[in-house]
Amino acid sequence: VQLVESGGGLVQAGGSLSLSCAASGLTFSGYSMGWFREAPGREREFVAAIKPNGGSTYYANSVEGRFTISRDNAKKAVYLQMNSLKPEDTAVYYCAAGRAIVTTIRRASAYNYWGQGTQVTVSS
Repeated sequence: VQLVESGGGLVQAGGSLSLSCAASGLTFSGYSMGWFREAPGREREFVAAIKPNGGSTYYANSVEGRFTISRDNAKKAVYLQMNSLKPEDTAVYYCAAGRAIVTTIRRASAYNYWGQGTQVTVSS
């Protein structure tokens, strides 16, 4: 299984970035997909998740209304559109795949497969 993130970079506060995650080696449509982030000195935290059929999405309070998660099962890809970025959004962003259910979908432990991460830096 391989998950490869792309789209990170440096952006000014208030700007936007779009992250992508390409999956291979798994039955993509059978997995919930999540985005997590890890800032220096902080634990990895949940950002957003989407159920296998894309019908349900979940967000951390800190990004609700600014970030949008989506997926394309035909392309085996998951996306994270990030708008109105803030300096506190600076982190390495990871995508993850797992057979998470509603009660566990915000937990990193519910995901079996992880990408290598992509750096997002928001300048003030």
